[in-house]
Amino acid sequence: MSRSCSYTNFWKPAQEMDTLSSPNSNALSELNAQLDASNPIPSRKRTFAAGIVLLVFVVFLWTSSNFLTQDLYEGGYDKPFFVTYMNTSSFSLYLIPFLLRRWWNVQNKIGTKIFVSDGAPHQYEALTNEDIDVHVYEDPSHHLSFSGDNLAEQPAPPPAPLNDRQTANLAFAFCLIWFIANWSVNASLGYTSVASATVLSSMSGFFTLAIGRLFRVERLTLIKLGAVCMSFLGVVIVSLSDSGMKQAAGPASHPTIQPPSVNSRAALGDMLALISAMFYAMYVILLKVRIKSESRIDMQLFFGFVGLFNIIACWPIGVALHFTGVELFELPSSRKALSAILINMAITLSSDYLYVLAMLKTTPLVVTIGLSLTIPVAVLGDFIRHRPAQIAVVGGAVLVLASFVAVGYEDSNEQDSQPYHGRDGSQP
Repeated sequence: MSRSCSYTNFWKPAQEMDTLSSPNSNALSELNAQLDASNPIPSRKRTFAAGIVLLVFVVFLWTSSNFLTQDLYEGGYDKPFFVTYMNTSSFSLYLIPFLLRRWWNVQNKIGTKIFVSDGAPHQYEALTNEDIDVHVYEDPSHHLSFSGDNLAEQPAPPPAPLNDRQTANLAFAFCLIWFIANWSVNASLGYTSVASATVLSSMSGFFTLAIGRLFRVERLTLIKLGAVCMSFLGVVIVSLSDSGMKQAAGPASHPTIQPPSVNSRAALGDMLALISAMFYAMYVILLKVRIKSESRIDMQLFFGFVGLFNIIACWPIGVALHFTGVELFELPSSRKALSAILINMAITLSSDYLYVLAMLKTTPLVVTIGLSLTIPVAVLGDFIRHRPAQIAVVGGAVLVLASFVAVGYEDSNEQDSQPYHGRDGSQP
């Protein structure tokens, strides 16, 4: 029996149906690029606006975490390494869905092999070229041209998604930088004042702008530079106002850790806060340069590896701190302290995930300046808790809020003027 297929009249519709059924086909990619390119500015604005919404939500979560941490320190549980280690280790919970998916896929493959082996044997008959009669539909408009102009207009291939090994390598580099940034700022509170630590940590805006300009992630403009300075000034005003008030009991005023007469300890705390600002800017820029778009990486797998690597790599640091007497290992003795640690872990598990998504949808500088929004939100929180704020604190909060609006407006205009990049990072 002769097997023949005639595509003279049905080749083109059949091709379209087959193309639409394959999500990885070139035709579908071109269709998506054309849909994005037909109206690129609203699409970019929606993505940018979604990042801002995520960032605001993260600010509220982190402000809540700050209040919990403040209550934890005021209760006498001064363990910055243990708190940071537990918060970071919570990321490993993201590996559970990944492992369940892998197990489910393996079970499906095993079940498919058993089903095929138990079924009737299949016999295949090889086809020869003479058995197939193919008539190719020719369209003069579909001929390829390799002129220089057409080659110049061809879009660059989109960056390939990161596989599991690449995601794990990026997570390993990220987890160390992230842990140093968070631990150093928590440790600085044991040696210097809260005001000094807050001011020096806010230097991350300058580091982000400088490092981002070096890696061509950020553009250096007068508006951005002025906004960073405005945000820094607002933080300084708030911190100086807080330093003039009586400081609550906590790691920054612990009499056994921070003797007022020892200036060397204050200098060590200031250096730790500055290191935190620098490492914070480094890991934000690292993620933006390596990932570029959230579509290239499985964020849950990424954070799961971050938590796993922190559990494996950072526990020797805790042992060294315990035996040197810098931070003795002690579990929380009160139910209130234990609840605060568990809630902080839950907040970290969700907020840092949303924060990285917000950074990928906007820019590193936007999210860096956006972190200072914890100041006006904290002022609002104090107002709700019936704690009156000074005029200087309100003024500093207004400066921080204005700087965030200025940076967001500048970055939004820059994205409108840049060539549009599709969902996968390619240019139409």
